[in-house]
Amino acid sequence: MSNFKRESVLISAPRRAALKLGLAGTLVLALSCSVSPAFAAEKPKVGLIMKSLSNEFFKQMKAGADKYAAENKDKFDFKAVGMKDERDFASQVDAVENFVTQKYDIIVVAPADSKAMATPLAKAVKAGVKVINIDVPLDADAKKKAGIDLAFFGPDNKEGAKLAGDALAKDLGPGAKVVILEGNPEADNAKERKEGFVDSVKSGKLELLDSKTAHWETEEANTVMTNFLTKYKDIQGVMAANDSMALGVVKALDAAGQAGKIKVVGFDNIPPVQPLIKDGKMLATVEQYGAQMAVMGIDYGMRELAGEKFTGWVKTDVKLVTSADLK
Repeated sequence: MSNFKRESVLISAPRRAALKLGLAGTLVLALSCSVSPAFAAEKPKVGLIMKSLSNEFFKQMKAGADKYAAENKDKFDFKAVGMKDERDFASQVDAVENFVTQKYDIIVVAPADSKAMATPLAKAVKAGVKVINIDVPLDADAKKKAGIDLAFFGPDNKEGAKLAGDALAKDLGPGAKVVILEGNPEADNAKERKEGFVDSVKSGKLELLDSKTAHWETEEANTVMTNFLTKYKDIQGVMAANDSMALGVVKALDAAGQAGKIKVVGFDNIPPVQPLIKDGKMLATVEQYGAQMAVMGIDYGMRELAGEKFTGWVKTDVKLVTSADLK
């Protein structure tokens, strides 16, 4: 876990308001901690449930988690699973149920649906499983209704999207006409990224022509962007809520002879977009350290199993990535 450093903490009371951790920078969190006996002799079983493994971001997350698990195979057993696509929600529910049935001790999960996943995860918690919510926050009302209080370990998606949106606004200038490609509307991070983009539109005095979901998917984004290009003849910029969709946008722009002329920003910093940024087909993306996030989730799950309790938001870093960062 080379990019994850812990600051030593003296816990002298059962509750503590804040703790600082490093994750390619500083993680800020609100939490409460309590100490109880150490692990049993038997190795804990840790399950990681991700979203679509066709998404490069989750491929990176899995690779980081697999590497960490291999390096710590004497400490825990590990299995990672994902969905076939971003809307294959049933696979996540099945994965939770399977891990509970197989008596896993820890489930680390990036929910595909922020509301609907609260109920199956509540069942896992009630079965004695330590559940760690990463990447996409569970809906607060849904958690309350399900009777669970889980910490969220992940980035400020609104802040990250605004970093990308502000970079686009600065490059284009006031009055420029832009479109937004949204993520899956059932996921809170999609809503937050749209909010961040809209804030950039307002603060940068851009003109928002349209905003539609492409459900995080490359080919759907290609179709949506192609339709935008047909409908609007004066698009100057595109805000894509993840890099998989940004790839679809660039594909549509290539086909229309507009690549490099219409500016594109994304989110995730997956490897396939980096050459596009270097070549000027994309302006920027946002790094959110997916591999480290999964490792952190495992680490916090082990700490909860040892007796600590975390609540609130364990905030992980986001960083704007431009061509200057890729030289």
